Amino acid sequence: MNSILQHDLNDFENILEKAKQQGINFLNNLNNVPTSNKNTIDLVNNLNEFGLGSIEALKEFNERLAPLMVSSPGPRYLGFVTGGSTPASIVGDWLASVYDQNTQAVKAQGGVSALIEFETINLLLQLLELPDSFLGGFVTGATMSNFTSLGVARQWFGKQLGKDFAKNGISETINILTATPHSSSIKCLSMLGIGSQNYTTVKTIEGNREAIDLHDLEENIQKLSSKPFILISSAGTVNTADFDDFDAISKLRDKYNFWWHIDAAFGGFAAVSEKFKHLVEGWEGADSITIDCHKWLNVPYESAFYLIKKEHGNLQIETFQNSNAPYLGNPLENFNYLNVLPENSRRLRALPAWFALRAYGKEGFKDIVENSTSLALHFGNALIATESFELLAPIRLNNVCFTLKGSHNQEKVGEFLNIVNDKGKVFMTPTVYKGRKGIRASFVNWRTNEEDIKIIMEELKTSILDLEI
Repeated sequence: MNSILQHDLNDFENILEKAKQQGINFLNNLNNVPTSNKNTIDLVNNLNEFGLGSIEALKEFNERLAPLMVSSPGPRYLGFVTGGSTPASIVGDWLASVYDQNTQAVKAQGGVSALIEFETINLLLQLLELPDSFLGGFVTGATMSNFTSLGVARQWFGKQLGKDFAKNGISETINILTATPHSSSIKCLSMLGIGSQNYTTVKTIEGNREAIDLHDLEENIQKLSSKPFILISSAGTVNTADFDDFDAISKLRDKYNFWWHIDAAFGGFAAVSEKFKHLVEGWEGADSITIDCHKWLNVPYESAFYLIKKEHGNLQIETFQNSNAPYLGNPLENFNYLNVLPENSRRLRALPAWFALRAYGKEGFKDIVENSTSLALHFGNALIATESFELLAPIRLNNVCFTLKGSHNQEKVGEFLNIVNDKGKVFMTPTVYKGRKGIRASFVNWRTNEEDIKIIMEELKTSILDLEI
């Protein structure tokens, strides 16, 4: 064995102890870690001939790389719908690294760690009150969840025309209807060969809404003259957390032939609260659903899952099977995750979610969702109470979309947000809504509380003064 590796092996407990303590110090100090910084490093770093060993590498990390880190898991990081890792989910994530399992087969070629994924999906179905007619699996995020779901939808579309797109490539124009799709869905259309511009935009409901207009949707369906199509609908739009009417869409299934996909990356968790579960009524009728765990489930990043109806299992295998690899077994004989989703090799990505679900249960996540939505309303009311800000849309769930008051201040919105973010106390992201420049604050972090709202409002008010509006 290499001498440096041998030394690390002998000193393993001490190495892990130092890493653990560093992690604890970071998490305990999150309120003081900046939400953004302008630190940088020299990207030309020569590889050491013999290696430093873990302790020396940790020292270099602390000197050069740790200053780049921001408090993205902290309570005032309100950009990108980012949750913060709960204690239980960190335990699961660390153990996923320690056990280092490749989650593939249940029985053949590999361990049985996929059983943990099956159980975790079952727990999530219970949390979201969805039927066991769905089969799911873990991927890195909403993009890959949308990709997996729409990949199977693409195969379904081909089958309606007697074609096998997975084997022979796309030979027909695929009809896509959508109203307010997330950018990741459009990216998936590009990756799937459908084309990022090859979709029809359906109108949204009049007024301050982003939800699909059902009348216009049906008009667009009728224009297809009974041709099959794929519908991409939303459970929580990016700007205003708006929801399509799933009950109404379900009724359209009785009249028309289409694959129904729901992007519910964060909005799906409305199902855990009696106050908001009406927003997803009827979603169990969908063919596929996308949900992120590193948002409202508050687990470490790179955790999402797809849900696809079991009745489409053969289409899923046709889309993702490893058909020319005998050593991986027959994809049609034994269920194997590497034959139903994009990745062949995957870490035990379900474990952080499993720990979080077992540790906090339905009540724990109901509290997180309802606390987040309450804080969003609190923040919105605080903004309205000032003379400097106005809401761009009603607060429907957990996203607050606002801007500087007055059309004459539109050109100052970007500069204002830069001032706010550069101070490092709060982080929010820019947006454009109904043609107006705005700012989006997303509340999903389990740590955020009312004291954070006070700090955020103080930062906004002082930044207004700095901008001299």
